[in-house]
Amino acid sequence: MSTEEKSLNFIEQIIEQDLKNGLSKDKLRFRFPPEPNGYLHIGHASAICLNFGLGIDYNAPVNLRFDDTNPSKEEQEFVDAIKRDVEWLGYNWDNECYASDYFQQLYDWAVELIKKGKAYVDSQSSEDMAVQKGTPTTPGTDSPYRNRSIEENLDLFERMKKGEFEKGTHVLRAKISMNANNMLMRDPIMYRIMHAHHHRTGNDWCIYPMYDWAHGESDYLEQVSHSFCTLEFLPHRELYDWFLNQIYDETKVRPKQREFARRNLSHTVVSKRKLLQLVEENHVTGWDDPRMSTISGMRRRGITATAIRNFANTIGIAKRTNLIDVSLLDFCVREDLNKVAPRVMAVLNPVKLVITNYPEGQEEWLEAENNPEEEVMTYRQLPFSKELYIEREDFQEEAHKKFFRLSLGTEVRLKNAYIIKGESVVKDAEGNITEIHCTYDVDSKSGSGTEASKRKVKGTIHWVSTAHAVEAEVRVYDRLFTHENPDGNKDVDFKEYINPNSLEVITGYVEPSLQSSKELDHFQFQRLGYFCVDRDSSSEKLVFNKTVGLRDTWTKVESK
Repeated sequence: MSTEEKSLNFIEQIIEQDLKNGLSKDKLRFRFPPEPNGYLHIGHASAICLNFGLGIDYNAPVNLRFDDTNPSKEEQEFVDAIKRDVEWLGYNWDNECYASDYFQQLYDWAVELIKKGKAYVDSQSSEDMAVQKGTPTTPGTDSPYRNRSIEENLDLFERMKKGEFEKGTHVLRAKISMNANNMLMRDPIMYRIMHAHHHRTGNDWCIYPMYDWAHGESDYLEQVSHSFCTLEFLPHRELYDWFLNQIYDETKVRPKQREFARRNLSHTVVSKRKLLQLVEENHVTGWDDPRMSTISGMRRRGITATAIRNFANTIGIAKRTNLIDVSLLDFCVREDLNKVAPRVMAVLNPVKLVITNYPEGQEEWLEAENNPEEEVMTYRQLPFSKELYIEREDFQEEAHKKFFRLSLGTEVRLKNAYIIKGESVVKDAEGNITEIHCTYDVDSKSGSGTEASKRKVKGTIHWVSTAHAVEAEVRVYDRLFTHENPDGNKDVDFKEYINPNSLEVITGYVEPSLQSSKELDHFQFQRLGYFCVDRDSSSEKLVFNKTVGLRDTWTKVESK
């Protein structure tokens, strides 16, 4: 890692300074500590890239530690999804850890705090404790149970552990101060009673540690050197350090908590609670709905791990929360898919094109390049015949001067094929065009080297042979929310901004080479955008999700 501070973010500067102050480089260890109560979202992706990126840069281990201290909201499904997402993003963790691994040690330490007179069992109701805690401008008052004897506290705490009491009857609190300026230091709760089945420890425990008690102590047990949290945990740092002071051994590494700002993404929400609402109220089809800001949803939509990592690196790490325009993510997606996605033919709003002078019953196979960005060019064969599908918007019966696609009396090139000229149309009883008739220049075949093939025309359009076309379901996605910051106004329910047109399902036609495509295969549908194969797809029915368009049209629409 370079020590040129101008090239380092403030997190890296902290690490570099600690190394200068004597911390051995082999003592560096980082962690990513998700709570398994939902799927990871784009905000978590930034934290993953930060912590695992530091691990790569400093050749230091990174733990994946699950903060599984609330069994009422946690499930094995979420653990599995989190591991899958981290691996998909391209990262490997050193140790897979769980706060529940440390339940016995945390309990033993809590007993020691009671014995030292630094923790007590409080039997007030949660409402009474809230009043007794005071306000940011007024001091709190001592609990009537604050001066219980050590013996009584030990007895009650053990009975809490054994499950003798109902939820809410007792809690264990740290005895710090009821006059602290930091409200979190006013005798914070360390344990609460919960008669809930834990996904790893079963019914072994009837009490569960609070996050603030488990967090720093878990870091310490794992010998994490730097514990990076989002900015809302800044007030918790004082408590993090107080708890560490009670158990810290100077022969070991003392973890250091530092904070960075969240990076919120426009036109979406990154609160697991709100994402859960969207799922439970069926506004989306699940946690991996391609409109969701979850990593699983973005993966299903066709966004690549490389694009997400590039996005995280582009927005960087900051000390101030801000809203990142989703168009920046779209840019990173286009930039990556442009390099890796094969170009294919697909028609999503078809109208039939008949080449009247093409021989009846004839077909030929034309050579088409897969991706012009490839270092070593590869090609595939495309079937061509007398009848084709083209995009309805690629034809105008009476075109204006700036329309460079097909119209009557004008010429365009069919991509990888021939130059054609519009001759006439066939309409139904309502006046809708059902067929476009054209003629082709037999000598104008792309790549043939003839004079006619080198002739310049103003437009090129894509097509699919009707005899060979494969029908496909295409899911066209838009922003899930119409407002750039849907949860920015606390007086307005964020769901009021849900975009009713965030999904359009259409039937299109694709070239036959896509028949063998597999889930998450990426393609550029030429002139239409980037698409990927959905998990609902099968050999009987292809299903594609639109990942992103070829250019940013949303910003232009929004500016109007």
